Amino acid sequence: MDSPKETLAAILVEQKKELIITKCSLPINLEYGQVLVKLSFSGICGSQIGEIDGVKGPDKFLPHMLGHEGVGEVLKIGPGVSRFKPEDQVIAHWKPASRGIAAIPPKYEWNGTVVNAGFVTTFNQFSIISENRLTKKPAYIKKEVASLYGCAVTTGFGLVENKLSKVFGKTAIVFGAGGVGLNIIQALNLAGIAKIYAVDLFDNRLKLAKKCGATNILNANSMNPWTTLKKEFTEQKPDVFIDNTGNTEVISKGFEMIDQSGDLLLVGVPNYKNTIKIPSLPLHFGKTISGTHGGEVTPDIDIPRYSN
Repeated sequence: MDSPKETLAAILVEQKKELIITKCSLPINLEYGQVLVKLSFSGICGSQIGEIDGVKGPDKFLPHMLGHEGVGEVLKIGPGVSRFKPEDQVIAHWKPASRGIAAIPPKYEWNGTVVNAGFVTTFNQFSIISENRLTKKPAYIKKEVASLYGCAVTTGFGLVENKLSKVFGKTAIVFGAGGVGLNIIQALNLAGIAKIYAVDLFDNRLKLAKKCGATNILNANSMNPWTTLKKEFTEQKPDVFIDNTGNTEVISKGFEMIDQSGDLLLVGVPNYKNTIKIPSLPLHFGKTISGTHGGEVTPDIDIPRYSN
């Protein structure tokens, strides 16, 4: 097919406002290391909701494209691209691969205004993506789920693999059973953890959490999860607490709840105006608290491994 001259896209024009769905002009030529992809599916990560809501503060790049996990077909490659060719099926991811060019981000146009984009965007029909933000899709992964490997799957499995050790036989609490949370639960289950308590606000998510390996599910809408958890862990405190919500109260209570040598892992990002309040003394005696940067994965290496 001829190279498209425009793309339908969802653009963030103003924080805390609805996205504008419109057509944007594509750059005429691809730059060094850029790949033109026709997207089939895109995930919606909590990070994008955070961008819209201004969780990290004012956005100086408005207006701009969104989306960092998707799947599609390569239509055209720019100079220097060696890892892909037209018709390749690829997974788009926000973390850089170990190979490929880190191309300059493209600039789209809309109503005479430049629309910014990063190394990858997936809330658009056609996207110009940096070579090192793409990985060939394994043939046996369905397109409908392949986009999740761009963030949700790799973050969840990478967190368990790279941030935890010796989970076999231990107990974990996972607060938030969305896309990343469900993959964390799957990974913990496969790693041989003894008990997984999943906490969420929605029954449909908790049903999926049960299918993914959660041994206990708690709906925070219909009960006080802290009361239930304290009763459950009267004698032996949990070893791991994983927060996907970014709620500072949840994080603080999670730190208080874990064992003296337990691990508190943060996936969700609190609003930049909020602070986490914890006593520091337990850190000197074995408790740990740490965040994750996409599970510390290398997409082109880990996506094929996690998809097997």
